[in-house]
Amino acid sequence: MSFTKPMGEVVHLPVKHADTDHDAENITTPPAEDNREAPPPPAPAREAEEGDGAKDGVLEGRVLVDRPDTGRPDVRARRMAAERAERRPIIAAWLRDRAEAEATVRWAVSYAGHVTGYHAARIPLYSLRLAGRSPRGLYRVVAGTARWTFDLESRPLRTHAVDRKSTEDYLKLMSERNNRVRARMFTTGTGLAGTGLAGAAVAAAGGVTQTAILAALVLVLGWVGTPKDKPVLDTAVVSTKAPKLTSEIVVRALSALGIAEINKAVAKGGGGITFPAPITRDGPGWRAEVDLPYGVTATDIMERRDRLASGLRRPLGCVWPEPAHHQHAGRLVLWVGDQDMNQVKPPVWPLAKTGATADVFKAIPFGTDQRGRPVTLTLMYANMLIGAMPGAGKTFALKVPLLGAALDPTAQLRVFELKGTGDLDFAEKVAHHYGSGPDDATIGACLDSLREVHKDLEKRAKTLARLPKDVRPENKVTPQLAAKRSLGLHPLVFVVDECQELFSHPDHGEEAGALATAIIKRGRALGVILLLATQRPDKDSLPTGISANVGIRFCLRVMGQLENDMILGTSMYKNGIRATTFTKQDRGIGYLAGEADEPQIARGYYIDGPAADRIADRARAARKAAGALTGYAAGEDATPDIDQGASLLEDLAAVMPPGVDKVHSQTLVDRLAELRPNTYGAWADQDGTGKARQLTAALKPYGITTPQVWGPDETGKGRNLKGVHRDDVIAALDSRRAAR
Repeated sequence: MSFTKPMGEVVHLPVKHADTDHDAENITTPPAEDNREAPPPPAPAREAEEGDGAKDGVLEGRVLVDRPDTGRPDVRARRMAAERAERRPIIAAWLRDRAEAEATVRWAVSYAGHVTGYHAARIPLYSLRLAGRSPRGLYRVVAGTARWTFDLESRPLRTHAVDRKSTEDYLKLMSERNNRVRARMFTTGTGLAGTGLAGAAVAAAGGVTQTAILAALVLVLGWVGTPKDKPVLDTAVVSTKAPKLTSEIVVRALSALGIAEINKAVAKGGGGITFPAPITRDGPGWRAEVDLPYGVTATDIMERRDRLASGLRRPLGCVWPEPAHHQHAGRLVLWVGDQDMNQVKPPVWPLAKTGATADVFKAIPFGTDQRGRPVTLTLMYANMLIGAMPGAGKTFALKVPLLGAALDPTAQLRVFELKGTGDLDFAEKVAHHYGSGPDDATIGACLDSLREVHKDLEKRAKTLARLPKDVRPENKVTPQLAAKRSLGLHPLVFVVDECQELFSHPDHGEEAGALATAIIKRGRALGVILLLATQRPDKDSLPTGISANVGIRFCLRVMGQLENDMILGTSMYKNGIRATTFTKQDRGIGYLAGEADEPQIARGYYIDGPAADRIADRARAARKAAGALTGYAAGEDATPDIDQGASLLEDLAAVMPPGVDKVHSQTLVDRLAELRPNTYGAWADQDGTGKARQLTAALKPYGITTPQVWGPDETGKGRNLKGVHRDDVIAALDSRRAAR
């Protein structure tokens, strides 16, 4: 079919004439239609003159920015878009995860077994219930058969014809009824005859057959006679099904948050809120991905979690918004659980099973996330910091990695619980060093143990350095090296609960902080692991050198942004990772950072006192069998080899030249570090004021003060600084020797 003239008028828009080939590329002409002559190209527009209001690239007051859509597919662009697109898994996540698949199968088997056992136990009750309803069932069968046979259901039609005095309609209905009744009576008669024959056969049969058939007949009649509102079977499981999450519910909840941009989007019909993927089931809950209106971030929603839960009409512990870190800032991932996370019965710790062992080089089960999926920790090559306000579950969270390390016979444990309540007393059975209490003696023992570990770092480093390259390819402790006890490179796990008591101690705090910082920095590759827990995460109780270098952090409920970022890391609060949103009921629930690529919500496994004792007994037996039971647990004198008090006084006397009555404290610290780098190296890493304070704190237990003294500094100029008198050191040393 051809056309003699165009079907529509072609309007040529005025455009600026292209002076160059580059500009000519931006001029498009409408394509010619099939079997139609293409229109001639438009005449060049006149040059823009002053006063026309037209400039380069301007058409009738508008800037030509967007190129026309030619409709031709750009294969390269489609390929790149497809590479960026998120592909949904072919196989469901719970089937790909062995642990989750096993948990699902166990639940299904348990559920089926419970339902089967529940109803099996009530078979006698159900039989009596059906027998009691069988007369009603018999009446229903007889009445229904009679109603069908004599066509009683059509009686209202005949009655209506009589009421209208319509003789013709009545006669037609009666004729139809008579024909129908004759046919149905034949069918009913045949059925009654068959029933009679069946009854005769049953009467001639044995007693067992008669009983079985009569029982089945009674049960069937009882089933027929059961009212609709009174079922025969009881409910084995009372369902508390949570409402289905829909896009309408999500938009309604978001609109209740009081965010201006969301309110604008909802006022315009909700067009600014989109869902890039379907809302699906994800474990025991619903998962929704939401693209928020422009200018609204996922963090804005997370800080209003309580109001979001109110809008969804769900408990706070069911609602967990989080950012989609692999997407833009306006992509929100909303997971809504069927049950409050703090109400879910915690699963049993997998390593609590008899015979289970652990390896600090491998992942240790730590807890579960809000979806019920397992969360693990790998202790080797990392240190861990646990922080929370009192009563949030900090010590219970610490038990899990501590017991995991205890179940590895190659790991040496040094445990100090500085609260004094005995929460970690099970560790007495396996620990090389153990102490409990906030008293000066326990804190002093903890400091001595830290000194010993710090000294051991140098020995480990030298041992590792002299090994052949093929044995230490990565220049760090490996499982193979740790298994060789003769090398002394076994994993060493140092645990301090309520570490704020140590780091804020007026006499030992600075030295302990410096030693712990040095151990964290150097010990990672040398097999030394620090597990610290505190209920007061501030700059005075938790040195910044520790909080900045710990690899794994677990933050339970805290009250403010400062505490949140002290534990989880700088800017975590700003990025929406806020442990301040946890409530009093969320005991044991916190943010775990450093183990996975992104911080994750986790609930540590609950291990009570008796369970911890049983696990510790197994760990002790394993250590005894491996010949690795040492120190405190073996009843040995586990006092550190260093007599730091005597050594410090003797070392001071050695570095103070004869004839010099007084020396500046910072000068003495530098000389001590030169004399014994392993012991005093951490002291010398501080500035001049820090060195003076460190030495003052170390000398305080021996009654030596550090007054202002005049003397030359490191440049040779005379200055008035904190210092030590030689006579005081000699007197304290003589007194100590006399006491011995």
